[in-house]
Amino acid sequence: MHPVVLVIGYLAIAAAPLLMAAAQGHPPRAVMDEIASGLGLTAFAIMLMEFVLSGRFRTISARIGMDVTMRFHQLLARTAAVFVLLHPFLYATPLRLHPLPWDSAGLHSLGLSEASIATGVLAWILFLVLVLTAIFRDHIPYRYEAWRLGHGVGALLVAGLTLHHALDAGRYSGDPVLAGLWVVLFALAVLTLLTVYVVKPLRQLGRPYRVRSVRPVAERTWELTIEPDGQHAFHFQAGQFVWLNVGHSPFSLAENPFSIASAPTAGERVEFVIKEAGDFTGSLGNIRPGTRAYIEGPFGNLLLDPKAPGIVMFAGGVGIAPMLSMLRQMEAEGAPGPVILVYGNRSAEQIVYREELDRLAEQPWFRVIHVLSEPPAAWDGLTGMVDAAAVDAVFEYGAKPDWLYALCGPPAMLETVEGALLKRKVPARRIIAERFRYD
Repeated sequence: MHPVVLVIGYLAIAAAPLLMAAAQGHPPRAVMDEIASGLGLTAFAIMLMEFVLSGRFRTISARIGMDVTMRFHQLLARTAAVFVLLHPFLYATPLRLHPLPWDSAGLHSLGLSEASIATGVLAWILFLVLVLTAIFRDHIPYRYEAWRLGHGVGALLVAGLTLHHALDAGRYSGDPVLAGLWVVLFALAVLTLLTVYVVKPLRQLGRPYRVRSVRPVAERTWELTIEPDGQHAFHFQAGQFVWLNVGHSPFSLAENPFSIASAPTAGERVEFVIKEAGDFTGSLGNIRPGTRAYIEGPFGNLLLDPKAPGIVMFAGGVGIAPMLSMLRQMEAEGAPGPVILVYGNRSAEQIVYREELDRLAEQPWFRVIHVLSEPPAAWDGLTGMVDAAAVDAVFEYGAKPDWLYALCGPPAMLETVEGALLKRKVPARRIIAERFRYD
């Protein structure tokens, strides 16, 4: 899906309740009342659309990337949170538990039942809690899997409470047409969760994998290889990633996103380069060959452009994984043009597959530039971080603004390199990036 189409589509859905409300022809109320109602209608529409954005649907993320999709999800959620926060406090008309008999248009009082007040207050509190716990998730003493389950279930509960509040208390949402829209969008949200938590795991159950090998390839870095347990093929493009589940049921939430390091031409096996950084990654050495595994994907738009006159890759740490996939694919099929890899690590011991990279560097089409923040005494490469100086180095080696620039690594590195490339007059469309982490 094109980014412009995605934005226009979501804006249209967000605006639909406002247009439907305006078409009902109710007598106008105080301006602040109309603003409060408009914020509530828009926030509910955004809330229901968020389910689709968070469902890992490749139809949505294929063209713009999972990273942009999740950023859009976060932006919409925070916008809705502001609307929800303001919604009940902007009404100028006083609240009454029941409307006055002669005030059917609701011009002189907000006639809410006890039930609609209760569901509205609960939805208001829970929605703000959901947004805050998502923003500050790193500071919450719970495993990611527990947070994710709570986030999904909590979001559905908020949507259900809001649906009742809107239909029971809403001046405009009581209209059959607008009420029908809310019911349809709520059903779509439920269907999204069923797809994510039931349908997709059932599909994975019929496409199991087995761990083929686990071996250390650098300091605190492992190579994990899986292969199909049965007759089924996995098709992906070099540079993409999957959600990997090792040793758990496909219905488990114990899964993590990892870029694929092997090339599509490698056959049935799928390789990952994983650094020890958490609960799962810290126990990689305990995984035994034959352990059952499942994957969901592929995802990602860190893809080769066969028409690119040249390619520059910036990798930080295990951000080398998708670059390896692309380099191995190019070695098998031929590089479209010259390729420069800038590979940053803390120490020389963290360089993954150094011998393979050195072997590739003997090819006339490939050059590797290592950057170490803690180099050894005899180091003759670049030092420090992968930053603007590294960008300057690739242009000294012949890179041009019309080349393709692929980035994968920590967010701080990506922001620095992207900024430096833009200053070098590299068009934004020639920069593709993949971050380490996705919610």
